Amino acid sequence: MSRSLLFVMLVAVVLVAVACAPPPAPAPAPAQPEQPAAAEQPPAAPEVQPASEIVLYNWSEYIDPEIYTQFKELTGIDVLEDNFSSNEEMLAKLQGGASGYALIVPSDYTVAIMIEEGMLHKLDHDNIPNLVNLSERFRNVPYDPGNVYCVPYQWGTTGIGYDSAVIDAPTSWAAIFEPDPNTPWYGRTTMLDDPRESFAAALTYLGYDINTTDEKQLQEAKEVLIRAKPGLSGYDSDTFEDLVASGENVMAHGWNGDFLVAQEDNENVAYVVPEEGGVVWVDNICIPATATPEQKLAAEMFINYLLEPEVGAQLSEYNYYASPNAAAEEILGEEFLGDPTIYPPPEVLEKLQYIEPVGEMESLYQRLWDEVKSS
Repeated sequence: MSRSLLFVMLVAVVLVAVACAPPPAPAPAPAQPEQPAAAEQPPAAPEVQPASEIVLYNWSEYIDPEIYTQFKELTGIDVLEDNFSSNEEMLAKLQGGASGYALIVPSDYTVAIMIEEGMLHKLDHDNIPNLVNLSERFRNVPYDPGNVYCVPYQWGTTGIGYDSAVIDAPTSWAAIFEPDPNTPWYGRTTMLDDPRESFAAALTYLGYDINTTDEKQLQEAKEVLIRAKPGLSGYDSDTFEDLVASGENVMAHGWNGDFLVAQEDNENVAYVVPEEGGVVWVDNICIPATATPEQKLAAEMFINYLLEPEVGAQLSEYNYYASPNAAAEEILGEEFLGDPTIYPPPEVLEKLQYIEPVGEMESLYQRLWDEVKSS
């Protein structure tokens, strides 16, 4: 056999062997860095649902009950009501550990105290879009700038109500603080059962700042209050206007709107701010820090409802107090807005003072008030 033929045969054998050989195994993939195990995600927190029932701790007869009915029809939420007679009563009850309230209605100086003591929830403004309806002057009140904790509810003044069929308008606080047995109102007059309000009247009469911390001035005011007692039938923050309307009393120290409500029973009931001046106040609606998330949400829904223009007007028409709600004022009308008993003219407003917190001196006011009542 020739060498060339042998070479060809060898090449053929090699080619057949290559063709029949199994394909080479693929090269192993390069090692990948080890990935950390995925962190386990916590389950999403359930969305808070509003409570089906909340309790409002309020001054007596200070809201149209129909508002509760309307709110329940709209939201399904029941609003129940409990009452107090003074800021001090309300504050003491909450400081004592009372809970279960979703809403409270403290006055301006009490709001400042409660904020300082951490007793209020901050409001979630996203749940109260009707805040835009507030008048500009009520969006940055000094005791709660920016409405962080509370929303103004109503505002008014403190002066003297009287039966105009029996006596002329008392022009001075002397009618109370210089009691005369020969006057028709002697023994037929009440003062508010409220230490800061009653001391404010006496301090105004004396020409002092109603927020004084001067112990000598406060002692003078205490003596003035004690001197007034023989001419009083008592201290009353709940029915003073009704007693004047019924004729049982002739005069009372009290809040303007209450006397206007009493005119529905007796058209002769009238109201005046004495020439020395008096108190201007703003009541607010707030959420105590003890409220649960469910109660807080329902409470914010109710606050937002009160700020509806029609509801704000309904509230003021029921109470005869001025509204902090500019959108409501557009509905109230000129007759209501032009009533000087509800909206005092500038010359009266300039004589009015806000009650302000006095820190540790609050206890002195309370002690002196206890001494007045026990004398």
